[in-house]
Amino acid sequence: MSDIVIQLLPHILAALIYGALGFHFWNTRWRESEGQCVACPMQTWERTAIAVALAIHAGGLYDALFTEAGMRFSFSFALSLMMWLAVLIYWLESFMARMEGMQPMVLPLAAGCAILPVLFPNVHLVAHANATGFKLHFLTAMLAYSLLTLSALHAIFMGFTERSLHNRSLKRSLASLPPLLAMESLLFKMLLIGFILLTLTVGSGVFFSEALFGKPLSVDHKTLFAFASWGIFATLLIGRHAWGWRGKRALRWTLAGFALLILAYVGSRFVAEVILGRV
Repeated sequence: MSDIVIQLLPHILAALIYGALGFHFWNTRWRESEGQCVACPMQTWERTAIAVALAIHAGGLYDALFTEAGMRFSFSFALSLMMWLAVLIYWLESFMARMEGMQPMVLPLAAGCAILPVLFPNVHLVAHANATGFKLHFLTAMLAYSLLTLSALHAIFMGFTERSLHNRSLKRSLASLPPLLAMESLLFKMLLIGFILLTLTVGSGVFFSEALFGKPLSVDHKTLFAFASWGIFATLLIGRHAWGWRGKRALRWTLAGFALLILAYVGSRFVAEVILGRV
């Protein structure tokens, strides 16, 4: 019993820290009051607190995923790892670009995903996990998921800001944000990198399926959702370059592509593991 508690403690502690930080950033950045500033830079102690949560979260994930029997995985660990990488990318990127204002969106979502392995502890052993090709495929996939998750959250944040601007209800706190065009430029930079990673993931899965997974590529709902998501992001980036797509159209396509991407693996594993009870 004590061993189980020790294994679950990092996930619970990371979720609590993420949640507390999310509330803190909402209270000090988003909550409308005198002196609020959404785009104010993070303080040193805030960056340190996020780094501590990341370290605790990483330790819990590593101990749970990698055992003597091999690599274990599930939809709950997929979401938890995806959001760990998303927070890490956000934390690193915030040193180089103006990404302030998204903390109240990113951190509560990270808290919810960090606690999922506690609520849904069932896992399955991953075949061929020791193969170098599989490790590269897995890492690329997780990075693509994480970066496109950040892109989706950034798109939602932009949509909220744009609606407030058009309705002339822009709060004092939101007035400190960078111009929408600058935020949109950052969105498409993230989308481009995420799309490249997604292309490598889908391409390696198609052309090296037997080497990676020990079986030929099968056309199932997971594969179809992945291809559909890739197609949407490809169309969006082409539309941006060729016809200058932006604004609401870009936001809708971003969210549609992300929704299909989540359904491609996490949705199918959730149905199999939770609804159908298959591990």
